[in-house]
Amino acid sequence: MKALLFDGSNVYLDNDYPLPRRQKGEVLVRIERAGICDTDLQIVAGYMAYRGVLGHECVGRVEQADDPSLIDARVVAEINTGCGHCSWCLRAEPEHCPERTVLGIQGRDGVMAEYAVLNQSTLKLVPENVSSEQAVFTEPLAAALEITQRIHIRPTDRVLIMGDGKLGGLITQVLGLVGCNLTVLGRHRHKLEALKALCSSITISQSASALLNSRFDVVIEATGRAEGLDQAISFTRPRGSLVLKSTVARRPLIDLNRIVIDEINLIGSRCGPFDPALRLLESGLIQTSVLVEAIVPLTHGVEAFQKAQQQGSRKIILDPCI
Repeated sequence: MKALLFDGSNVYLDNDYPLPRRQKGEVLVRIERAGICDTDLQIVAGYMAYRGVLGHECVGRVEQADDPSLIDARVVAEINTGCGHCSWCLRAEPEHCPERTVLGIQGRDGVMAEYAVLNQSTLKLVPENVSSEQAVFTEPLAAALEITQRIHIRPTDRVLIMGDGKLGGLITQVLGLVGCNLTVLGRHRHKLEALKALCSSITISQSASALLNSRFDVVIEATGRAEGLDQAISFTRPRGSLVLKSTVARRPLIDLNRIVIDEINLIGSRCGPFDPALRLLESGLIQTSVLVEAIVPLTHGVEAFQKAQQQGSRKIILDPCI
């Protein structure tokens, strides 16, 4: 089968990668769409020292499974597979299992391929009225929703979202439903204007210096840049909350004294709940088309990564079926 791999130095297409063989409890899925996200870009920059098939955002159809009722079902998959018996797994939190594997990130081949083997327990059925182009956003939308799991954001809060990329766009739409006083800081006018068209009540800014005298109750850092955290601290009011979403290959240098002096709550947040993400997509409350740059064949995956690495690029989706 065709698969897009990273060998530690280069992203390349393998036209004869072995078809994965499933074990008991696993399913073989024919991938219909796979998304390139900022984490993938950080992986090829050295994050997690990963080697193998790339990708963790996908939608596809089940071709082989222990459960016959799953055959031909259209599914998405949570990215963490735990050991199944540790305290984290017993609490249904495999994302913190010390023995977990993570699709295309840690110890498990990803989904930028014609086929992928997925753990059956990670699967979620895609509603009929949700297209594959929408469904491929389930994982990052769930990550956006995880913010509301980790922190209570009040309608009266002043909230700053730093980052106008794919994740920032989803976070903006999710928090737009809360009704808080929402400001989005980004670097790309066309992206900011697209978000403003979706959420007319938000304030958009392309200038960090214009916000230097503003302090926010909640700051959400989703810039995808190592220096984002240091800047985010300066926007957070004393005893405010800072939610960190970016994972980067280069470790940031930050002044931790300001977190202590201003008694800032620093909260890490990554994977989130798939079921409510699918419900939001099904309801039409979250729009994804404005976040898409292009849908390209998997065979053009190397060029797609180069495009995704360009400043201002939106989501690029790979299609292994064309």
